[in-house]
Amino acid sequence: MKWITRSHVHVDRVACPWLIKRFIDSDAEFLFAPKPEVIKTAKETGAIPFDTDGAELNHQESLCTFDAIIKRYELTDRALLRMARVVNAADTGNPGADPLAAGLEAIAVGYGLRFPDDHENIKRQFEVYDALYAWCRQDTEPVPER
Repeated sequence: MKWITRSHVHVDRVACPWLIKRFIDSDAEFLFAPKPEVIKTAKETGAIPFDTDGAELNHQESLCTFDAIIKRYELTDRALLRMARVVNAADTGNPGADPLAAGLEAIAVGYGLRFPDDHENIKRQFEVYDALYAWCRQDTEPVPER
């Protein structure tokens, strides 16, 4: 299936493709368009729009798009929910809400500077999100009794 979002990816527009590929649609193909053209291009291509005005999968009150996708697809993985707190804090300009948020924001800025091509950027950043998810899995595992 095709998915489309705004070009010049940043935190949510990298986290969401990672989430989609890893938990929803392993064969997903991502399209990027300038903000004013996303919905029009979605209609022309049949792609599912996300993280853009007019899309069902977009920010909703205090939820960022990553959260909205988790909610829409009823994902309950504890590590993923932990990761969502980091992504939300980094994406919504509230880095104090999670101790990892400022680092994720800095990484997003750095990747954007190094890899301005959106496809190249998400391809390279997926490793970062895989590592963050692995950390979140460890962080949410029950502590063994001693």
